[in-house]
Amino acid sequence: MMKRTLWLSLSLFSLLFVAACGASDDNESLTADDLPMLEVDFEVPETASVGDTVELQATVTYGEEIVEDADEVLFEVWLEDHEDESENFEGVHQGDGVYTAEVTFDEEGTYEMYAHTTARDLHTMPLKSIEVE
Repeated sequence: MMKRTLWLSLSLFSLLFVAACGASDDNESLTADDLPMLEVDFEVPETASVGDTVELQATVTYGEEIVEDADEVLFEVWLEDHEDESENFEGVHQGDGVYTAEVTFDEEGTYEMYAHTTARDLHTMPLKSIEVE
């Protein structure tokens, strides 16, 4: 009798295991490539002159969708090695997923900047730099 109960228990466990494995195969067919990603095409000129006003531009997409309602597009700008003295510039929505801000550089040097972007409960912050002469 005990052998029969053990055999029945093992059979039931095996059946449940196979069923669980079969169910997970459906989920495994999804890959990271199938999920939409928050993407930011951050455009900055390579160089500028002191006193020039430069337009920072971020084009925001989520998968194939243009993002017209980003929660935040904030450009953080600092002189290289002085990140603790950064300045923030709010991106203004221009349409077609494009957000811009204008920045004037007062001194020479390499400036670095993030385009902090939050949309669809995701955050990304691409980094760019510009040489100001």
